[in-house]
Amino acid sequence: MRKFGLIGFPLGHSFSKKYFTEKFKKEEIPNCSFELFEIEKAEQLSEILKNNPELEGLSVTIPHKQAVIPMLDELDPACEAIGAVNCIQIKKGKLKGYNTDYIGFKESLEEWLDEKPKSALILGTGGASKAVKKALEDLGIPFQSVSRSVSSVTISYETLHAQPELLEENPLIIN
Repeated sequence: MRKFGLIGFPLGHSFSKKYFTEKFKKEEIPNCSFELFEIEKAEQLSEILKNNPELEGLSVTIPHKQAVIPMLDELDPACEAIGAVNCIQIKKGKLKGYNTDYIGFKESLEEWLDEKPKSALILGTGGASKAVKKALEDLGIPFQSVSRSVSSVTISYETLHAQPELLEENPLIIN
């Protein structure tokens, strides 16, 4: 049986097991299971791997997206810039980290855009925004971030409200 899972803490809120179990069935992918591995410390990953040698991949959620990086054998290049991993591929005992937020956003944007926009606004500075910023950077699209807390690299929502022309000047808006 092929085995996949999720590591994080706490996992009481997670719908991943139900989602992937139904997905495997719907897509007719036989002999697959998805398990939740609730671990308080990322260092417990080695114990999970030891006790589950059939594991082929793991999703990674809070609070381990950064803490697992030193335990990986290889990182997708984008992960180094983003500083977070949310997916681990396990192949021949080697662990490779990916950030699927980056991959999904970049690839969907590439398919959707007929021409590169001159600039973009990113609404929010939460966890996924690092992946979005890296994707925009790699696509050569300049961007500005809008945040509740103002800094030298962000503008406030109040500024955005007071200067509606910013919405016109930035044809790509990411929320």
